[in-house]
Amino acid sequence: MTTKDIKSEIQKSLDKVPESVLQDVLDFLKQVENQPIDKVNLTRNLRDILTEDKELLERLAK
Repeated sequence: MTTKDIKSEIQKSLDKVPESVLQDVLDFLKQVENQPIDKVNLTRNLRDILTEDKELLERLAK
């Protein structure tokens, strides 16, 4: 998918998002644009791990 395609898809999603969420999306984008790429990648990887291993983490927490 090209950058242009991704931006188009983002715009389509933004058009469907409730107005109450738009400020959160904008805040997130502004936060990410000020971060070094390695920190953004680390955050993305951590999110993926937490999402994929949610059940395991819940069992470990017990």
